[in-house]
Amino acid sequence: MSAVLGQPAIVPRHAWVGPALVAWAALQLLVCLAVFISHPLASMPVYLVQRYFVLDATSMVFLLVINAVFLGISVYMASRVSTSRIMAEKILPRAVLSLLFMLAMNLGVMANNLLVLWVFLELTTLSVSPLVAQGESPGARRVAWQYLLYSSMSLALTFLGFLCLTRSAAAQGLELSFALDRIAQTLPLAGDSWQRLGFALILFGLGSKLGLAPIYSWLPATYEAAPTSTSALLAAVHFNISVVGVFRVLQILHAREISFIAHELLVMGCLSLTVAAVQVMAARNYKRLIAYACVSSSGVIAIGLSVGKAAAYGVVLYVVSNAFVKALLFLTAGRLRAVYGTNQVAALSGVIRVLPFSGTLFAVGTFALLGFPPFGSFLAEMLILSGIVQAGQLLAFAIMCTTLTIIFVATGRAIFPMLWGPSERQGPAIVESWVTAVPKLGFVSVLVLLGAYIPEPLNVLLRAVAQSIGGQ
Repeated sequence: MSAVLGQPAIVPRHAWVGPALVAWAALQLLVCLAVFISHPLASMPVYLVQRYFVLDATSMVFLLVINAVFLGISVYMASRVSTSRIMAEKILPRAVLSLLFMLAMNLGVMANNLLVLWVFLELTTLSVSPLVAQGESPGARRVAWQYLLYSSMSLALTFLGFLCLTRSAAAQGLELSFALDRIAQTLPLAGDSWQRLGFALILFGLGSKLGLAPIYSWLPATYEAAPTSTSALLAAVHFNISVVGVFRVLQILHAREISFIAHELLVMGCLSLTVAAVQVMAARNYKRLIAYACVSSSGVIAIGLSVGKAAAYGVVLYVVSNAFVKALLFLTAGRLRAVYGTNQVAALSGVIRVLPFSGTLFAVGTFALLGFPPFGSFLAEMLILSGIVQAGQLLAFAIMCTTLTIIFVATGRAIFPMLWGPSERQGPAIVESWVTAVPKLGFVSVLVLLGAYIPEPLNVLLRAVAQSIGGQ
């Protein structure tokens, strides 16, 4: 893009790093696809490394999602090397940290032990924190430390929950195993206060990592301050390991009385949607606007999980769709910042005339985020709302509909003038590289496919995950 603007192309110090990163990401995705094709659902679960890791429906879905999204992010990082001096100088450490992050992510979603999952969740946080500190804003380092502090606090609450479960088992003379395939058998059938407190703390800690209220303030600050590729990693990839943690807890409690867990998720979900609706109305920064929309997405997921049954499939589809929506929006936002040099909505106008491709994709991503057809997020939201009504949670239905309407209006009021307003920039439209177009068009294709027709092998996998968390 720099060449188009008349600036000399930037020669990176490590020109091989970008292509190598893309090649490795593509190899990871191909391996996941090969495993998906060669291991039908009937052959799962497959246990690995002395049963510390497992390949089941849940891990298979998230392996496909996170590696597909990471491939798109890798292409973005490689394409920015020739147009961004900062990326050209820091591509090697960013690539190394990103690969370490993805290694921990892949192992984490495959963990067959809650403690092992907790360890990898901590490792992903430690590997992504230095990436947050490399943001261009003056307070990026401070925000990175705050993110690390909030994450540590959330994980400490989760670990405290593990201790409570151990105390519950010890009080009844049982030895607790945290292996996913054994913990349900070693937990006391008559759940006591320690057990309920333990699961409540675990879900509260994992919910905080998802950006659920009340501990959500780290999310918009971190997403805004981090480099665009890191924001996409956090929102579209790292988010999913916390979702896996929540799914694993619900799978453990599948045949038990979990009304206390459902109430906790319902309260956190409604509170998150309310907070997001208020903050979106006040947002004047398009990157922060996306971040608060991510808070609302977490709220929708929490409410859907609290209902379960008919809403469970919608939740799984919503999680998968939102990974691609968030990646599309943050990577496109990076292009906008590269041209305009700011994240402020007021400074941008007529984006579609200046950047026809990125402006159009930002509009498409916004429509998908707001739950418009024909995207997968629309179908998912309809399934979740239907499940809420069937469960008789009319207050939650009213809160969700009201807050999503407010978010829709507030987002449209901020974004649509930015995209279609009169442009103050002179000259012809900026022509963007086809390399940057491929992953984003791929994300859009996946979103349309999820909303229009889900291939049967993938549909079977999604239904298996939904049934494992209480779906019908």
